[in-house]
Amino acid sequence: MPMIDSHSDIPTTLILGGTTEASRLAQAMAEAGWPALLSYAGRVATPRAQPVPVRVGGFGGAEGLATFLRDKRIGQVIDATHPFAAQISRNAVRACTMADVPLCASERAAWTAGPQDDWTHVPDITSAAAALDGPGKRVFLAIGRQHLADFAHLAQHRFLVRLVDAPAPDFPLRNAEVIVARGPFRLEDDLDLMRAHGTELLVTKNAGGTGAEAKILAARTLGIPVVMIDRPDLPDRPLCGTLAEVMDWLHARLGV
Repeated sequence: MPMIDSHSDIPTTLILGGTTEASRLAQAMAEAGWPALLSYAGRVATPRAQPVPVRVGGFGGAEGLATFLRDKRIGQVIDATHPFAAQISRNAVRACTMADVPLCASERAAWTAGPQDDWTHVPDITSAAAALDGPGKRVFLAIGRQHLADFAHLAQHRFLVRLVDAPAPDFPLRNAEVIVARGPFRLEDDLDLMRAHGTELLVTKNAGGTGAEAKILAARTLGIPVVMIDRPDLPDRPLCGTLAEVMDWLHARLGV
């Protein structure tokens, strides 16, 4: 049977989530009475409570996702994953093509450097680590937990790391201060954090959006250089830049 709300014959929308935008979309769809299923990759131990059904875990690649779409009779897919979740986004494009299911990506605008900024652009994590191959500094390593091991050999630096979940026992950085906190973050708080740590360099992914922008604004205010990891290349797909645009796309799709 189709995954539909008991009060509606509207086909379920699969939201590929893990972002603030995905949570906002889930809330908007719940308020509109449109059935949705929010999917997490499972990288966060304690995801936020959601107003729609949630599934956690992978699909088994593009083929597995295509099978899921067919079996659950998903009507449409919104890719609201993190801009650096490149593999699931690529898989979503392939799976939706195979299953003949419409796809729209909710993609937040990238951050752009202003006149006061001192950014060094690098294409990937490996290049970001290479950019730190120099004298020791106090570095705010704002890249999440997945790629911290790529910086473990840079023992000359004192790292500040902010994570959503407490670090695991095998945390790879020996010389690091770990802050456990969940965004969105405020400029005043990130200014205080970076001053207290004596931050001399910020390393971050160009995630875009407002939820994590405070560190970018704080670095600008304090005159701290930034190693900016550029976004990965993704296949062409329909894009919606705002929640309103996603809801408009869904209105047109669902005919409501």
